[in-house]
Amino acid sequence: MIKVTFLGTGTSQGVPVIACPCPVCHSDDPHDKRLRSSLLIETKTANVVIDSGPDFRQQMLRENVLHLDAIVFTHEHKDHIAGMDDIRAYNFIHQKPMDIFAETRVQHALKREFSYIFAEYKYPGIPQVNLHTIENNKDFHINGLSFTPIRVYHYRLPIFGFRFGDITYITDAKYISGAGLEKMRGTRILILNALRKKRHLTHFTLEEAMEIVRLIKPETAYFTHISHQMGFYREVQAELPENVFLAYDGLSLTL
Repeated sequence: MIKVTFLGTGTSQGVPVIACPCPVCHSDDPHDKRLRSSLLIETKTANVVIDSGPDFRQQMLRENVLHLDAIVFTHEHKDHIAGMDDIRAYNFIHQKPMDIFAETRVQHALKREFSYIFAEYKYPGIPQVNLHTIENNKDFHINGLSFTPIRVYHYRLPIFGFRFGDITYITDAKYISGAGLEKMRGTRILILNALRKKRHLTHFTLEEAMEIVRLIKPETAYFTHISHQMGFYREVQAELPENVFLAYDGLSLTL
């Protein structure tokens, strides 16, 4: 059994956006409140988070995540890595470093952004980590949970989506290669970014995400990394096919 929880489903600024006067940002519907995108995966043997953005602390408290084995990073943008300092709490509780999985380029970014963590002389109480390198065509395992990296492109930036079991999670994508699509085939639950309806340089639009859904044909699909420009949750959801959903913060799925 695998349970996934959407810790956040928003884009880099979240929803509401600071100082934005738009109706979506002032909606009373909790489905329209979105923290930065992140996913919690739970099995009998592993608790793993994909991406620790600026809202990581709030997300862990909201979902009462008492144990965390590892963080897996899709890429190095701040809305996906900025909360990594807060793993200190798990270091203290579990009395061991946190396992971090990222490709080499992302590791370089983590060392730059969190230089104090990797300094030769470490300040007392800083986060403790074990770095593990993700390679493009090699599966990796965390406490019995197997991950298949899927290379996608965030405009020109190569990043990773991941398949684990019959679930595929892809965020911040604008292009997926044929090889990447092949890795996705047979997915029962597809989680994919859909920023807004209007064309965007670096993210799938709602229609572009729907094209991937029609190609892969999962049992169900959920869209994430959603901007306030998408519109109201209830209005957009009413436009979608019966097996396609806008994800929302706190939504949990079990497979």
